[in-house]
Amino acid sequence: MSKDQISVAFVCLGNICRSPMAEAVFTHTVKEKGLENRFSNIDSFGTGGWHKGENPDPRSAATCRKHGVPVDHKAQQIRGHHFDDFDFIICMDDMNLRNLKRLKPSDSKAQIYTFGHWNANGKFREIVDDPYYGGDDGFEYNFKQIQYFSEQFLEQQL
Repeated sequence: MSKDQISVAFVCLGNICRSPMAEAVFTHTVKEKGLENRFSNIDSFGTGGWHKGENPDPRSAATCRKHGVPVDHKAQQIRGHHFDDFDFIICMDDMNLRNLKRLKPSDSKAQIYTFGHWNANGKFREIVDDPYYGGDDGFEYNFKQIQYFSEQFLEQQL
């Protein structure tokens, strides 16, 4: 990868649990490592639009805050034009991946992956499961996965 700035979008189903957590954790990790100048844009989206304009799920935000990671996001839906705005579009599971591949314009520059693509040594499950219908432990596991995948992405891509 060149030293040019890159842009990254994180995607889950509704953009209230996993992807805003990924955006917040990734942004925090970038800042901690002093790499802000390497990124032009970090954002998150949902493949569905039913939560558009809403704050992240309180459990997702509380998990981030518990670990000292600030969250500032309003849910939004990914559209075809976003594929021209980002170098990497990183989703949380295989359903999101299929939906993104279907939405991606044929001439798009965006590279689409699941976040588990950066799961060095198989430390975590590759899929970032949706914790919405479970307890707080699912959000905590997601946080640890996302934190690890963020660090691995930065090591492998920069």
